[in-house]
Amino acid sequence: MNIHEYQAKRLLQEYGVPVPRGYAATNSREVETAISHLGDDDMIVVKAQIHAGGRGKGTFTDGYKGGVKVVKGRAAAQDAANHMLDNTLVTAQTGPEGRKVQTLYLTEGCDIEHEYYLAIVLDRETAQSVIIASTEGGMDIEEVAEKTPEKLIRVPVSPTMGLRHHQCRQVAFALGFKGDQVKQFARILTGVYKMFWEKNAMLVEINPLVTDKNGNLSALDAKVSFDANAIFQHPDIQQLRDLNEEDPKEIEASKHNLAYIALDGNIACMVNGAGLAMATMDIIQSFGGSPANFLDVGGGANEDQVTAAFKIILSDPNVKGILVNIFGGIMKCDVIARGIVAAAKNVDITVPLVVRLEGTNVEAGKKILRESGVALTPADSLVQAAEIIVEQVKNAGPQA
Repeated sequence: MNIHEYQAKRLLQEYGVPVPRGYAATNSREVETAISHLGDDDMIVVKAQIHAGGRGKGTFTDGYKGGVKVVKGRAAAQDAANHMLDNTLVTAQTGPEGRKVQTLYLTEGCDIEHEYYLAIVLDRETAQSVIIASTEGGMDIEEVAEKTPEKLIRVPVSPTMGLRHHQCRQVAFALGFKGDQVKQFARILTGVYKMFWEKNAMLVEINPLVTDKNGNLSALDAKVSFDANAIFQHPDIQQLRDLNEEDPKEIEASKHNLAYIALDGNIACMVNGAGLAMATMDIIQSFGGSPANFLDVGGGANEDQVTAAFKIILSDPNVKGILVNIFGGIMKCDVIARGIVAAAKNVDITVPLVVRLEGTNVEAGKKILRESGVALTPADSLVQAAEIIVEQVKNAGPQA
């Protein structure tokens, strides 16, 4: 689960991380109030709040450039806010459709001396969190990693030992901090790590972390995402969820405890098990197809959930075919089969449907499908199923 910058900064403040003074605004009245708090003649930063990076380099659909503006005075801040609020911002991460800006974040300006990068992220290969830092803040970290990897500092943190004082100093010295700045950085890194650990975060990123002309450090921007599987432990974090920033199909899937992620392909997948779902998507791709989604119905899905999954899949106008791939273990093949039949009776399935069942009660499941009258193509293996659905979608053409 992602949250907005202004929400991330509030959390960071709770953990002792200094951030510039700022105010969120969702309408013109709140914008005026925020500006009055920040000062009529001072530097003000107006930031569009969407769950996507590259805001500063983005362009609004009406041609207005930049979702982050540094301006001076009330009039300029008001003008920037008027252009951004309720406008649609397109960035490298939103896709061409962009995102509607429904919240702004207005903050005080900062006299920047230098920009740094700091993040804590989960390293799945080592099952540890890792500190990533760089003197090249304010840039895309992927670009730094590609062009100047030697400027990336990586320090793993043991989950049993936690963050140690010497690791804080190690990173601080590597970034070139001296004297009081080492102490400031240690407090910031300690707060960031504590927040990462206590809130079950997947990523806490400060880009840039800056020093000002007086040598003080502060977090100028922040991005935080949380482990969706642990959100139930944090009602305070759950309240920060912005449904306006999520795909309606993904919201509907979460209501039925389905793991669904929309993609930009045209072959929908319904699979049980995350690993099998990834393999299914890969094989579709290998045959020249393009997956429309990741959908894991889980090991204990019932007929209602399967029916809901079909409705969600078919609500995507890009879907031109469906591949159901079920390996029955806990999830029994006859349950999936009945779910498919029930969905066909409740949802108008007008695209090719290929079903591969294997495992527990597979013969019973296949019998249910054969006798149901549902228009589908059975497959005996995943490879065969992928090959068939890709071919059927290609043959169906644009009218499928």
